[in-house]
Amino acid sequence: MITITKRAADQINESRQPDDTDDLALRLAAKVADDGSYHYGLGFDEVRDGDEQVESEGVQIVIAEESQDLLKGCVLDFVEITQGDSQFIFLNPNDPNYVPPTDVDLAAVPPKHGDG
Repeated sequence: MITITKRAADQINESRQPDDTDDLALRLAAKVADDGSYHYGLGFDEVRDGDEQVESEGVQIVIAEESQDLLKGCVLDFVEITQGDSQFIFLNPNDPNYVPPTDVDLAAVPPKHGDG
């Protein structure tokens, strides 16, 4: 199952356009390129046959069947990469290039407004 951090959930909810995406779930996708690297996508979409449906931090998530194994155990976060540049990141233990963050890495990420 995939999880979303509170920071990511807050950003997802902020990015929703009123009335445009209220009925849509957040679709997450992953595919493996020919060189073995993982590529990710996300956006608001309707639920389709074969989708896995989960909820994390109040966000409804759908994942197509072909991405389910690739995203199993993944965490979606929203972090400041450099000052003023925040991005969604996929922390995915299935990705052969994945390096788990250390306590030092986590301490270096400043909390977003509203985080404790």
